[in-house]
Amino acid sequence: MVVTFIHKMVKDSLVLLLFCLFLFLFLFAEELKNISFITRIPSMFFNVNTIFLSIILEAIPFILLGVFVSAIIQSFVSENVIRRVLPRNAYLALIPAALLGIIFPICECAIVPVVRRLIKKGMPSHVGVVFMLSAPILNPVVYASTYFAFKSTPYVANARMFIGLISSIIIGLIIYRRFKGDNILKVQKEDHHHHNHHPGNRLLETLYHASDELFDTGKYLFIGAFLASLFQAFLDRNVLLSIGTSTTFAPMAMMGLGYVLSVCSSADAFVASSFGSTFTEGSILAFLVFGPMIDIKNTLMLFGYFKKKFVIYLLVVTPLVVYFSVYVFQLIFLK
Repeated sequence: MVVTFIHKMVKDSLVLLLFCLFLFLFLFAEELKNISFITRIPSMFFNVNTIFLSIILEAIPFILLGVFVSAIIQSFVSENVIRRVLPRNAYLALIPAALLGIIFPICECAIVPVVRRLIKKGMPSHVGVVFMLSAPILNPVVYASTYFAFKSTPYVANARMFIGLISSIIIGLIIYRRFKGDNILKVQKEDHHHHNHHPGNRLLETLYHASDELFDTGKYLFIGAFLASLFQAFLDRNVLLSIGTSTTFAPMAMMGLGYVLSVCSSADAFVASSFGSTFTEGSILAFLVFGPMIDIKNTLMLFGYFKKKFVIYLLVVTPLVVYFSVYVFQLIFLK
């Protein structure tokens, strides 16, 4: 108990420190650059600041969307509703789960708390995983941004949706075979103290749930954004560019880049298009499919909400399935 308490205190203190740093840099970054001894600091350290702020500002609206959707599910959606709307057949349920992203425009910044809440409400684990992986790719906002980012090659948007759909279903099948009937969620003690103030008022109950969820999710966002900004600032992209034309290795490199950059799926197509003259189309698709499924931000959220054994398994299976899906797609359609 003492070790757990200390671990929690250290983690919460780190998050508070990052939050204060975020506010300080957001307000005074330009003034700091004019201080004499700070001007001698290498520019890449200021790049960490810029990237960190951009990731946070980009992700916060989607995090807010995700926590409110999660809170609404907690307050208004019953376990019986979830059981009624999903097919009882475990395999047939994968298809509507993958297509839910078309209806719910939720990106990877916000999807983890939503899926955790759905699983707690009775959604089968493998169905939740499929929804979690497919929604950040298949939602209409992402499709539109991909289409506009690749105006000269509009089929990239369709290919991204197709590979994302197939990959998420395959991963769901694997997860079902491996974790069938297992509880993949961490056992967490939730604080219901606030929620009992207005047991009959669902709107207030939703707001209380949203505030709890925002604090839980926000700490993983800040840590993940900080790590991603460090990687982006110090990553030597010349190494990536040297293997950009390899049909075999370029998709791996771009998947790794997608994981490290942690760009929101609503905007990552514009980042991917900037590599179009250097990397193969298959590797660009690998970036566009894998990045929204797994990145630094949602990896930390996954470890926070799901059991370690499941998360590690998912982190191994997802890149393998995406890589082979892209590789087969290259062989058939991108000769």
